[in-house]
Amino acid sequence: MNINIYYGGRGIIDDPTIYVINKVQEVLEELRVNVTRYNLFEVKNSIATLPQTLKEADGIVLATTVEWYGIGGYMQQFLDACWLFGDKEKIAQIYMAPIVMSTTYGEREGKMNLATAWEILGGRPCSGICGYIENTLSLEMNKQYLHIIEKKAENIYRTINQHMTSFPASNQAVRQIATLPQAIDLTPQETEQLSQYVTDDSYVQRQKEDIQELTSLFRDKMNNEGAESEEEYLAELKKAFHPQQGMEATYFINIEEKPTTLIIKVKDADLECYYGTEEACDVEMQMNRGAMEDIVNGRMTFQRAFMSGAMKMKGDFRILRSLDQFFEFA
Repeated sequence: MNINIYYGGRGIIDDPTIYVINKVQEVLEELRVNVTRYNLFEVKNSIATLPQTLKEADGIVLATTVEWYGIGGYMQQFLDACWLFGDKEKIAQIYMAPIVMSTTYGEREGKMNLATAWEILGGRPCSGICGYIENTLSLEMNKQYLHIIEKKAENIYRTINQHMTSFPASNQAVRQIATLPQAIDLTPQETEQLSQYVTDDSYVQRQKEDIQELTSLFRDKMNNEGAESEEEYLAELKKAFHPQQGMEATYFINIEEKPTTLIIKVKDADLECYYGTEEACDVEMQMNRGAMEDIVNGRMTFQRAFMSGAMKMKGDFRILRSLDQFFEFA
């Protein structure tokens, strides 16, 4: 029989969970169980690959310490990796015994959280150990506590060895209905390879560099498109311009799809048109790109666009009318 122990605490000397799993490991080894232990704080950079170690396990122990709130980050990372990269068919055959010791409050909630998580993964939780220990020395010196730990370890061995059955849990039904992972059609081998990529710092760094390169590429493309946008309609306006002696006016055209204003300045035979900002104008117009396209292609005049509601304007209507005299679009 093979049993893996995954310890999710910080590995500090006076952690009561370490004492408990040491005693559990001793009992299991006396019963001729092959016990493999993984200290998650020592392999924190490769936690995503640990679900691969479940392949040969008949049962596992998830052990952690509640130091202030919850089961801790390392254990949560391991469970996340099981959800993302674990072989669910294999997990469904594995018994899990939770061991949660608390130095503050919340050992029962922590034990329940581990059991619930394992059920949602499809596994088989069994009775574990939880308790509040203020001082690890009191745990080590109390023979009754030691007797409890040994009996619990024997129960864990018995449950796994005899493949004891239990009633189905609603968590497993919920997993099939409401908590399905995102649809990624990957084989267990491909999922295992993906978990290796996730923990490969050089691969992740290359991915980041590729993303930065693509971001830079698209940014340059957008900048080029923006530069082209700053020239749009200027050539058409200059080509269609017909000077009018004694006329002077400034027009603002706000095109909804453009971030800057198209400015037209006319003074006798001189024409200035560009995108930018100015303080004042004689007529300010608001329209969308479609209306502007109709105007520069000769399908509509500025005055008709205003009368039809395709364009809004502020300013002197007589000066707006003169705009159609300045520009004759074919």
